[in-house]
Amino acid sequence: MSKQAKTLNERELQRLLDFVKTTKNATRNRAILLLTHLAGMRIGEVAAVRICDVLASDGTVREEINLSAAQTKGNKSRSVLLNERMQTELATYIRTVRVRDPKQALFATQRSAAFTANSLTQVVNGIYKHAGFDGASSHSGRRGFLTNLAEKGVSVRVMMALAGHANMATTQRYIDLRPGVLRNAVELV
Repeated sequence: MSKQAKTLNERELQRLLDFVKTTKNATRNRAILLLTHLAGMRIGEVAAVRICDVLASDGTVREEINLSAAQTKGNKSRSVLLNERMQTELATYIRTVRVRDPKQALFATQRSAAFTANSLTQVVNGIYKHAGFDGASSHSGRRGFLTNLAEKGVSVRVMMALAGHANMATTQRYIDLRPGVLRNAVELV
């Protein structure tokens, strides 16, 4: 079994975002990373999301992204809820995008083509590597999203729904047991 992707705590996530400010396409890269960290999206889903999936007809960012079966792993449609912070981040990013067609990819390469899941994985993995996060990968945000929810006492059933998992055991494998969580748990007794 391969080693699971490193999860980032709040301080490490901020350090990552500070590094992203120094990168080319910083606003785009920040939005991509935050969709994994704040909305728990898979990198393939981030690559597949379109402008029309995010923007309502009045030009505001939706509260949720409805992904079609073709846009997800497992070929099952699902809704991704966006918290206010993520909605604000996407609104900031979209102001930098030249929208020619609402069905265009939300995130595009330098040549204005849609990212493939594989090419976006390479971009994200490169950001983690250059930011100095050994063991972090395109899956770190999703694992961190679920770990943070678990640390806040969110039930596995709710996390399962947010992750789009059909099996509770799958969701539980995503949760990283950080030392602070164990310490806080024994202090509850």
